[in-house]
Amino acid sequence: MVDTKQERKAAGADALLERIRDGELLTLAEQVRLIFLLSLPAMASQAVTTVMQYIDASMVGQLGSAQSASIGLVSSSTWVFFWTCTAATTGFNVQVAQLVGARKFREARAVLLQAIAVILGLSVGLAVLGLSIAGVLPRWLGGSDEILADATSYFAIGMASIPFLGMSYLGNGMLQCSGNMRLPARINIMTCVLDVVFNSLFIFPARVVGIGALQLAVPGLGLGVAGAALGTATATAIAAVVAMWSVLRRSDILGIRRGDRLRFEQDVITNAIRISAPVAFENMVMSGALVITTRIVAPLGSVAIAANSFSVTAEGLCYMPGYGIGAAATTLVGQSIGARRKWLSRRLAWLTTGLGVAIMTLMACLMYVFAPQMIGLLTPDPAIRELGATVLRIEAFAEPMYAASIVASGALRGAGDTLVPFLLNFGSLWLVRIPLSAYLAPIAGLRGVWVAMCIELNVRGVLLLLRLRTKGWSRRAIREE
Repeated sequence: MVDTKQERKAAGADALLERIRDGELLTLAEQVRLIFLLSLPAMASQAVTTVMQYIDASMVGQLGSAQSASIGLVSSSTWVFFWTCTAATTGFNVQVAQLVGARKFREARAVLLQAIAVILGLSVGLAVLGLSIAGVLPRWLGGSDEILADATSYFAIGMASIPFLGMSYLGNGMLQCSGNMRLPARINIMTCVLDVVFNSLFIFPARVVGIGALQLAVPGLGLGVAGAALGTATATAIAAVVAMWSVLRRSDILGIRRGDRLRFEQDVITNAIRISAPVAFENMVMSGALVITTRIVAPLGSVAIAANSFSVTAEGLCYMPGYGIGAAATTLVGQSIGARRKWLSRRLAWLTTGLGVAIMTLMACLMYVFAPQMIGLLTPDPAIRELGATVLRIEAFAEPMYAASIVASGALRGAGDTLVPFLLNFGSLWLVRIPLSAYLAPIAGLRGVWVAMCIELNVRGVLLLLRLRTKGWSRRAIREE
């Protein structure tokens, strides 16, 4: 018979997380292995998401530069609402990660039920607010008459989908914080595939596609830009149902048992607000900065707006590993602190950050070399291609420190340390990026805006690394014994 401890050492992420909760020592090799086991599914999910965004953007790009510009005009405003909703889930996710680390599974389920009620109410309120401004926002952002109608419809449909987005994000986040990274990755991949299928159906009219000698009749509604938003909204709704069913009915740790009831607890709500508020403000600050950047870019013309939007999509291929590793860092740090193993939380924070920087540095090199091809996949317009490739190569020099900021933020979030990162991000965005963008745009056009972004991301990465270097963020768990 094989020794039980040897079996557990040979097992996967679940067993290694269980050893952390049990207070056992992990070798450096086991720590690195655990980081990879948790990061790889999330990175794969991010990769598929980015590829599908490429396909999404290329579909809209086939409609013309005006249609691409209409989405680019309101996309940053859309994310103001999306990120506010998703940020609110952070306060509950961190509490669940630490409670799971402390083996308080029933309390973790109680937090989950409260999170569902709060996030559902918040997301409905955000949807109503977004719909109320959909008709005036595109004009305020400086859009030309030719793109106003498409921009309005795209934004309005996105706002209507926010409740589904909130439930999808909450369900996947809870699964990740319990240590299950594979299922959220599969749900995300499913969502992306559905997004492409629905977009193909909703964007284009019915048509005949030739494959060799074979002629296929492909159905379509021909809704254009509105179809792109509707396709994404439909895929998100399906993902929300699957994610919530998975966490409530299928999760070994968080699945609801007989006797679990919704009871609002003041300390849970207080902790959620304390953790989520800085994240929400941080996301609003970042989204607000993107909105202001859009205002700075808008006078540069439709080509610049479209190139800016496509370049942001293309850059996702580079920074997607950072967000995958950052999600793993949140889980690892959260469960380590919940298990009262603060030294391990600091070790894992630095290991994940180092891994993120290394991988995104490699991706930056690839992005610099293949920038023209990356933009070329998204649009046939030669002017957009040339400008997009130029700004992508500028951004390549920011990716290593961008990785540091992404993963370090994820690690700090697992400890419930969200206020200081918010302040650092706020200062970096509004004291560096926005003033530099406003100054450089009239001089160097879109290139100047991306030079400002590159400088700011390097500043942000250094600031987050300095915060990670302190030990104050790991001193106590959210809930003490």
